[in-house]
Amino acid sequence: MNGARFHEDHWEHAGGGGRTRVLTDGGVFEKAGVDFSLVRGESPPDLASTMPREGRAFRATGISLVLHPRSPLVPTVHANACFLAKGQGTGQVGWFGGGADMTPYYFRCENVIHFHRVWKEVAGRYPVAHHPRFKRWCDEYFYLPHRGEPRGVGGIFFDYLRERLDEVFAFVRDAGDHFLAAYPPIVEHRMEEPYGDAERRWQLSPRGRYVEFNLL
Repeated sequence: MNGARFHEDHWEHAGGGGRTRVLTDGGVFEKAGVDFSLVRGESPPDLASTMPREGRAFRATGISLVLHPRSPLVPTVHANACFLAKGQGTGQVGWFGGGADMTPYYFRCENVIHFHRVWKEVAGRYPVAHHPRFKRWCDEYFYLPHRGEPRGVGGIFFDYLRERLDEVFAFVRDAGDHFLAAYPPIVEHRMEEPYGDAERRWQLSPRGRYVEFNLL
């Protein structure tokens, strides 16, 4: 669309920095953001106590994205991958986390099956990745208890994977590479389907679940 705008922001602080890229008012995506960061420093004591290993020193890198389509017939999607290391020297411990989930405004069974099938096939190639556990983890993580409902149809989610890190990294990288197999085919299949004002108004309700999840 003629009103589409793309903004790139490079940010820095004493412990590192990152890059954020945001698209607004696009023809396919009403708003889409991709963020990369690499930071290091000392975590707050209350946060450090929830992580493996003693101490507060850490370094972390990650990439995340959220894509909100213009068409209410195309699902919103979220995905991220990160690596975090805590401690220093020989006492350092590191782990991977990440995942992907999808929020349809109008449920289409074939879209959900396709999305889940891609992640199941990727996880099935790696002994360190257990798809049933990652799928259940995603369902539990993105659940809205105050509403008694999930944020969407799930996907996969994992955290604190710190055994056999070389194999875990291979899985995380493969999952990242297959985001293009999991989501764009759904967009291409649904983006030209007609919709009206009623569908657009309904779209605002599931989008509000994103706000609720992040705040609550």
